[in-house]
Amino acid sequence: MHYLAIFIDFILHLDIHLAALVTTMGNWSYAILFLIIFVETGLVITPLLPGDSLLFVAGSLASISTLNVHFLLFSLIIAAILGNTTNYAIGVWLGPKVFHFPKSRWFNPIYLQKAHLFYEKFGGRAILLARFIPIIRTFAPFVAGIARMPWGRFQLFNVIGSLAWVVIIIYLGYFFGNVPAIKNNFSLVIIAIIIISIIPPIIEFINQKRKKY
Repeated sequence: MHYLAIFIDFILHLDIHLAALVTTMGNWSYAILFLIIFVETGLVITPLLPGDSLLFVAGSLASISTLNVHFLLFSLIIAAILGNTTNYAIGVWLGPKVFHFPKSRWFNPIYLQKAHLFYEKFGGRAILLARFIPIIRTFAPFVAGIARMPWGRFQLFNVIGSLAWVVIIIYLGYFFGNVPAIKNNFSLVIIAIIIISIIPPIIEFINQKRKKY
């Protein structure tokens, strides 16, 4: 519970923690942000690392600090693409047997099952849509690898999804992250980002239901 409390505090006060990191580390901040985004999307044991909120705050800091928003965009798009690609390769390597792995401190098969159902419902679009859904985005490329989704098709959705995800959220932070009403209510903004993140699959689900009738 102690670690969970620390993690929640980190997420809800990401603006403070990340600002301190940028001030302390300078240009090394790019490498740290690259690593976090890569790991968050590239390893199934780290689904709780910040993704949307990290991009939003990084964008807001780029508008007031020495961070270059264009280099930030480029580096984090590459991190997202490489993260998904790594996760896909791990899924191919491990194969379907991973569904029988027991729950552990670092791996929760429930998340994997949810991602698998999401992939079964939306197919290749799951890779794109999952980019905007916390936790699911970490497991979707892994499941695609297990299911042996064709490499070219996977990379098409991977690149489009990574571009859309990073560009949209970084620029939202860049243009609106330092608006006083947002800056002074950052915890509520983080919650709103999480809620907004699940809107795309909800819309897709409603559309699928309409088609059946």
